Amino acid sequence: MHLLLTVSLGLAAFIWTIQSIRAGIGMSRLPRIEKFTPLAKDHSPGISIIFAARDEAEKLSAALQSMLALDYPDYEVIAVNDRSTDATPGILDDLARRDPRLRVIHVTNLPPGWLGKPHALNSGFQISTGSWILLTDADVNFAPDTLGRAMAVATQQKLDHLSLMTRMTMVGFWEHVVMTFFGLGFTMGTEAWSTSNPRSPRYVGIGAFQLIRRDVLEAIGGHRRLAMEVVEDMKLGKLVKLGGFRSQVGFAAHHLSVRWHSGLRNLIRGTTKNFFAALGYSVSVVIIQLLGLFLLSVLPWITLAWFALSPLFSPNRPDLMPIVFAAIAVAIAFLVHATIAYGAESSPLYGLTHPIGALIFAWMIARSTIVTLWRGGIVWRDTFYPLADLRRGSV
Repeated sequence: MHLLLTVSLGLAAFIWTIQSIRAGIGMSRLPRIEKFTPLAKDHSPGISIIFAARDEAEKLSAALQSMLALDYPDYEVIAVNDRSTDATPGILDDLARRDPRLRVIHVTNLPPGWLGKPHALNSGFQISTGSWILLTDADVNFAPDTLGRAMAVATQQKLDHLSLMTRMTMVGFWEHVVMTFFGLGFTMGTEAWSTSNPRSPRYVGIGAFQLIRRDVLEAIGGHRRLAMEVVEDMKLGKLVKLGGFRSQVGFAAHHLSVRWHSGLRNLIRGTTKNFFAALGYSVSVVIIQLLGLFLLSVLPWITLAWFALSPLFSPNRPDLMPIVFAAIAVAIAFLVHATIAYGAESSPLYGLTHPIGALIFAWMIARSTIVTLWRGGIVWRDTFYPLADLRRGSV
């Protein structure tokens, strides 16, 4: 048991050391759109902004008005109302009457073989006219110069696909705990810095902001290929990489913001459909993920706590080797978590909540798996989709 603990903690310390160095170097090289001068107006290609809205009345108006206030010479906004039951249709129609750049589609029936969001985005694409397509969400707020700077990144780096990381608006202790850990997990798990490397299989797609050339979206099959994909944003990034096109991830924390879910309970419930899907509906992958979370983000902290408390219960001095490995893993995990929290405009002290965030994250993965298997599928936008169909439609 002692040998197993030492080896496990040594592995955790090694992984944290290597990945933190790789992440520090890689993430520092990603483009930040605030450092790019917006494209000149006479060199700005047409852009179609497309989003799907389902019962988004609470956040829709502010987000949509920020889209219509963009300082970009040639763009349109296509809003697809996906069978909303609240005030969403009225908000969209009212704004469309006042601004001709906004075009609204109302979806009343979902065809077989489609999830609601991919179908809505595909419907919007069918009537779009831009040579570039921006896929976003109905609750994302834009700074006026976002499009000009993002297009400057895409143009200067000769990209076919650009995903931008946004500022996540967090309220209260628990949202900060979960979302800062989620940011850490996303950074380390996706290795976003490798996306632009054509030799790397890594890919990223971010639902809040994906800018893609129209001809590239058509070449990879568009959302028809993603008709049954729950995590259609990430899988769009995968299709871009598989197609041999140039993909990149950048930062836009000063230009894009979104509140994902309100409160811990909604964060947990809101990801029920996502996490098992993101892991390919594979129970074995889920188990590996949970073991990895425990090894990297829980066991070292437990070990250090035991070391701190052991003199109270035992006169024998514990072996220092596992303690050294645990201390290395904890120190690096804290520093990485604190850095991500600081970048998200949260207190770096949230790095101290790292093992709590890991346990909540593990429960979110486990709950998503259990609920999906128990139901035999997922419920999304008031529609049930059998697990067998979801697996068949997975990209």
